[in-house]
Amino acid sequence: MDPATRYQKKGKVVRLLLKLSLLFLLLMAFFILSLWVFAKIQGPPPVKVPQTTRFYDADGHQIGKMEHQNQNRYWVKLDDIADPLKQATVAVEDKRFYKHHGFDLRRLAGAVVADIKSMSKEQGASTITMQYARNLFLTNDKTWTRKLAEAFYTMRLEMNYSKDEILEGYLNTIYYGRGAYGIEAASKYYFNKDADDLSLAEASMLAGVPKGPSYYSPYNDFDKAKHRQRIVLNSMVSSGYITKQQADNAFEQPIHLVKKHKTPKRVAPYFQDTVEYVLKHKLHIDEKTLATGGLKVYTTLHSDMQKKAEYWVKQVIDPKSDIQTAMVAMNPKSGAVEAMIGGRNYKKSSYNRAVQAKRSPGSSFKPFLYYAALRNGFTPSTALKSEPTTFRFDDGKEKYSPSNFGGYYAYGPITLAQALALSDNIYAVKTHLSIGMDKLVKTAKKVGITSPLGKIPSLALGTKPVSVAEMARGYSAIANGGARVTPHYISKIVNQKGEVIYEWEPKKKQVLDKPTTFVLSQLMTGVFDSKLNDYSKVTGSTVSKMLTHKMAAKTGSTAADSWMVGFTPKLVSAVWIGYDKGKSLSTYPETGYSKLIWTHFMEAALEGAPKNGFKPPKGVVGVLVDPDTGKLATKACPNARMTYYLKGTEPQEYCDKHKGEHSHKKDQHKDNSKDKGGFFNRLLNLFD
Repeated sequence: MDPATRYQKKGKVVRLLLKLSLLFLLLMAFFILSLWVFAKIQGPPPVKVPQTTRFYDADGHQIGKMEHQNQNRYWVKLDDIADPLKQATVAVEDKRFYKHHGFDLRRLAGAVVADIKSMSKEQGASTITMQYARNLFLTNDKTWTRKLAEAFYTMRLEMNYSKDEILEGYLNTIYYGRGAYGIEAASKYYFNKDADDLSLAEASMLAGVPKGPSYYSPYNDFDKAKHRQRIVLNSMVSSGYITKQQADNAFEQPIHLVKKHKTPKRVAPYFQDTVEYVLKHKLHIDEKTLATGGLKVYTTLHSDMQKKAEYWVKQVIDPKSDIQTAMVAMNPKSGAVEAMIGGRNYKKSSYNRAVQAKRSPGSSFKPFLYYAALRNGFTPSTALKSEPTTFRFDDGKEKYSPSNFGGYYAYGPITLAQALALSDNIYAVKTHLSIGMDKLVKTAKKVGITSPLGKIPSLALGTKPVSVAEMARGYSAIANGGARVTPHYISKIVNQKGEVIYEWEPKKKQVLDKPTTFVLSQLMTGVFDSKLNDYSKVTGSTVSKMLTHKMAAKTGSTAADSWMVGFTPKLVSAVWIGYDKGKSLSTYPETGYSKLIWTHFMEAALEGAPKNGFKPPKGVVGVLVDPDTGKLATKACPNARMTYYLKGTEPQEYCDKHKGEHSHKKDQHKDNSKDKGGFFNRLLNLFD
């Protein structure tokens, strides 16, 4: 073949190759253009990054989190990340991040050539955007299919999010080893700092870890981590972020890693368990959202109050004892549960005795009875005999013979005020039967007792089991002037976007008469007043001298339970003491634990609060009364006590037990009440 012919053939081949190359380029351009158009049509990809749900107390301090596969994931704004960390990351991972549109063609071309030479896919040219796409949607498998999908998601991210938004997402999702996902979790784990407090030395150290979290972690191999830090610092110098001198200084600066990663003590674990229960079963938030949704759950817990409760439990109870306790403290105005103890040791037993257990409340149930009595003809001066009595009920078919604690009786009449303060059982059962056993049940239900109750004589003595939380709620209605509130543990929930998805709305319902409720609350202060001592001392006598605030309360005891429940207008707390298996309590000191814990806690929690927050409403009057007779006191009465009555029911007669002049003139008291004397004299003779 002559040279001319060979030249023509070569020319044809060259022209064919050029045409094929041009066609290939056109097809590639069309493919890329189509991909961009399709990416634009698809719009922004849904960015759902797993994040740890965190719990906060009432003051906004973090108290706990939802555990998820031992991972810590937190999201922080780009402005809340230290500049050196952002600069170090861009310098070492993607220098041209702010210049390209998701793909660095220079690096990509070099990586393709390297892959073809080695016949593998080992070389990478991933930009920050590509890595972010992989973190969000894909795996780390080195396949062409995955790389094509990565490219598509990269386009969608670049077309719909700003560079700063992409960098923020990347820094919040990249893995830094040791279970830390995102820079905030890494900063906390390695240096116990927030991400915006990182120094240049710390930032350059952390920025080098994602290249190989197990290989470059300073915990695994500090020398390798320092070598990687030098690479990061040099990249920052070449990118113009810092000078050579700053890089050298940062490299020489000592790195102070967290030496010991102690599992932090869980704040109020029983309370947090209750919060989780409410989230799942009351607010119906699914498990996945709780585990990875990055919710911020703001609770009602007052951490300082919780610490005081835990302190006094430890101080009062013998550490060698197996006895258990439970406490609920709540704000009676709002229903916010501010402190909770479900047991003495959460690690040994996570069973929450404050909300799950139900025990007989004993005489602490009596205030509900005496409210019903005050609404059905009784006054604080109503007198009934305290003596051993056998009661007949159910048309005389059944008998009931209760007894007073220790076998002590007045063997004569005592007033309602004394009966409550002394916790006289005979008086309580007589009252219960005289007004009708349905009245106590109805009152208890009104104030929020939801446990089953029976119309039986012994209900007056608290024989039906209820929870500590129920008793706290019931007493809150008394403290709140007869308005029932719904206990709550969560004030609001904020999602990843900062949107409030739930906020508590206070729910209050007036269920009791306000003046009557006030009269009852003042009767309940009598458990601490020695002026009401009679055949025995008032039940709060052992702790009365510890009180500096005016408080209303009631004790309660059974063979296996000891209670103290009480309040001021701003705080209610209920304390229970007993054994899990119902073992009987010894006479001393176990039966006194509840009083001591309650008293010390209330005083500590109310430090700085007004000494007397009780304010009489309209419809009540206060007069000086002789506690023994329930009549108006004279100057000769040694224990005259201010006692409140519903207006028109206050006593009109003066005490004739003690000789002396009247302390008040009769015309100072308006007689608006009906004469009840005949009714109650007849009532005294109803029982054997």
